[in-house]
Amino acid sequence: MTLAPRLTSSGTRAQRKVLISGASIAGPALAFWLNRYGYAVTVVEKAATLRSGGYPVDVRGTALEVVRRMGIWPQLRDAHVDTRRFTFLDGDGGTVASITPHAVAGSVAGRDLEVRRGDLTDALHTAVRDDVEFLFNDSIDSLDKSGHGVDVTFRGGDRRTFDMVFGADGLHSRTRELLFGPEERFHRYLGYCFAGFTLPNTLGLSHEVMMWNTPGRAAALYAVGDSDEVHAFLNFAHPEPPSGAFRDPGAQRDLFASVFADAGWEVPGMIASLRAADDLFADVVSQIRMPRWSSGRVALVGDAAYAPSFLTGQGSSLALVGAYMLAGSLAERDATAGFAAYEDGTREFVTLNQDQIGQGDATLFPTTARALEQRNDMLRRLSTMPSATGRPAHSALTLPDFRPTR
Repeated sequence: MTLAPRLTSSGTRAQRKVLISGASIAGPALAFWLNRYGYAVTVVEKAATLRSGGYPVDVRGTALEVVRRMGIWPQLRDAHVDTRRFTFLDGDGGTVASITPHAVAGSVAGRDLEVRRGDLTDALHTAVRDDVEFLFNDSIDSLDKSGHGVDVTFRGGDRRTFDMVFGADGLHSRTRELLFGPEERFHRYLGYCFAGFTLPNTLGLSHEVMMWNTPGRAAALYAVGDSDEVHAFLNFAHPEPPSGAFRDPGAQRDLFASVFADAGWEVPGMIASLRAADDLFADVVSQIRMPRWSSGRVALVGDAAYAPSFLTGQGSSLALVGAYMLAGSLAERDATAGFAAYEDGTREFVTLNQDQIGQGDATLFPTTARALEQRNDMLRRLSTMPSATGRPAHSALTLPDFRPTR
């Protein structure tokens, strides 16, 4: 399939129109680069507005070069969270080790970035909002790619035709479902369930993380700066995804309350806050693994195509790098050749980063007493050693120099 340049009645080249589903990270980043290559871009987002706040995310390795080329690195640098201490606790709340977060995350102090998710999405949106059409409070209802373009019906009732459509709509992508079928075909469960929410910072934590562990269970409080709120995080091992529990908010709360019923430290208060939280987000820990990321005139990017799971710390970075590679691969190619170049140039990098975590075997979340003891011994050694210098997977791709037309 070739997308030949369309000519207007005056003989000039018409802009190719594209639709991106999702306005979180991959979507606006892709919109930025496609606009630079001369595309007329529309972004549709099911939420009514951009999501503000949110837990911190990492931007590191190859993704740092992407944000530099976008011109948003100074803004993200100013928003850097600068977490200074990561304290691990035993089942009684005693300190196991207190170390630099870089030793755990594999990031590099003074170079890699950690920012609130909302600060990253705001920086991306600001970079494109004057050049790209945003449709909030709407989403794709159906796709028909049988003609010379992609006919899209929106949930709001509007119908439009685009030259290409891109799914940047996250782990539970509607675009992927329409294109390739049910999520179960590509979903790789990693053996854990998690919940995140905010609660008052009653411990006076500042620029730090505290994590309590027993075998197969973890509870963490994450203080971003000197805020009067902290991000709470609960995680537990489960051999199979809990059937149906994540479809019902009440069942979600009951499940976590049951699993952590006898937990010590600050966990009882965390469970009480979880019961009342209006920002609770709970899900299973998983990856998306697909044999291909495109079909016809439609392609996927970011978590929709290759979610690595939060255990790798690379979700945001893969989204930024993937968006750059997808747009650049289309800069001087038709859809068929461009999508092929995107996969050829990006898949090895994606796989290296996804492989940073194994099935049910997360370093931070040991499932047995022996594994927990071994992890704690490792942490005690790290507390007396220099910070890590970064894992090769973060920087395994050297960005090509694509040529923007704007």
